[in-house]
Amino acid sequence: MPAGETRLKQARLLALLIPAGLLGGALFSQYVGGLYPCEMCIWQRWPHGLAILLALIALTSPINSARTRMTILLAAFLIAVSGAIGLFHAGVEYGWWEGLTRCSTTGAASLEDILAVPLVRCDQVQWTFLGISLAGWNAIISLGGAAVVTFFAIRKAR
Repeated sequence: MPAGETRLKQARLLALLIPAGLLGGALFSQYVGGLYPCEMCIWQRWPHGLAILLALIALTSPINSARTRMTILLAAFLIAVSGAIGLFHAGVEYGWWEGLTRCSTTGAASLEDILAVPLVRCDQVQWTFLGISLAGWNAIISLGGAAVVTFFAIRKAR
C-alpha cells in the first residue's frame, strides 16, 4: 500500500474518531456526569456531528477518489470550527472577553420545562481538568486534531 494512501486512511479514521470522541464525551458528561450544557456548549456540538457524518461518507468512498480527500478536509474544517467556538467559549469562561449570550435553558419547550431545567451560564466554568475547562479541552483537541487530519490528508507520498 502506498504511503500516501496509508496517510489518507489515517486521516479518514482520525476525522471520525476525534469528533466522535469529543461529542461522546460531551454527551457522557451531560447525561452521566450531570453537567448541563450552556448555549455555547451546544454550538460546539453541531460541527462535530457534521464532521462525523462527513467522515462516515469518506469511509464508504474509495480511498483514491478526489471526493474522499475533499470530504476528509471538510470534516477537518468542521472539527476546527468546533475548536474555534471552544476557544471563544473558554475565553468567555475565563473572562478574557465578553460572550454573545449570558445563559440558557437548553431542552426547554414549555414554562414547566424551563422551570425544571437548571440555568446554565456560558461564562461560568462547570468542570476543569489541569485548570482547563471542557470548552478549553475541546479547543485544544479539536484544533490540534484538525491540523493532524489536514496534514495527513494533504501530505503526498515521497
